[in-house]
Amino acid sequence: MSNAGDIYGRSLYELAVADGLEERILTESETLLAIFSENPAYITLLSEPSIPKRERLGLIDEAIGSSVHPYVSNFIKILTERGMMREYAACIRYYRTSYNESHGIAEAVVTSAVALSREEEDRLRVRLEQMSGKRVKIRTRVDESVLGGLRVELAGRQLDGTVQGRLTELRKKVEDTVL
Repeated sequence: MSNAGDIYGRSLYELAVADGLEERILTESETLLAIFSENPAYITLLSEPSIPKRERLGLIDEAIGSSVHPYVSNFIKILTERGMMREYAACIRYYRTSYNESHGIAEAVVTSAVALSREEEDRLRVRLEQMSGKRVKIRTRVDESVLGGLRVELAGRQLDGTVQGRLTELRKKVEDTVL
């Protein structure tokens, strides 16, 4: 494990596990990740070496204050002090992966031509949970190029039931037959 994001993410996860705070820390960290993603200039500001560390740490206190668990705010301060704030997303990605593994959760990315209804998403989740034997969290994407059907990425496997995928498969079969 040589990736700094993995090392710091693992440390935060182990600390949270020791105090039974895994879910809270994950939720708060992912909320901040979304805020940072919407405001990348803030990460740049916290990473700016020309601003004294004390001022940068003060900015964290002003922005976050006591709205998150001290583990989260102190984690951000440590990353800021060490010039590692740009690794925050990688840290939280490692944390989420560790959390999911410990709690029997699999993440699925579902791509469709149109947005799925809540009912369709629920039926798909049940089916994926039966296939994987794990609780499944679904993230959806809309991509009009799939034409219809679904493409599901789950546990490193890709299940392609899209019209585009079926056409590609049909093309391969025709080429194999002709050749």
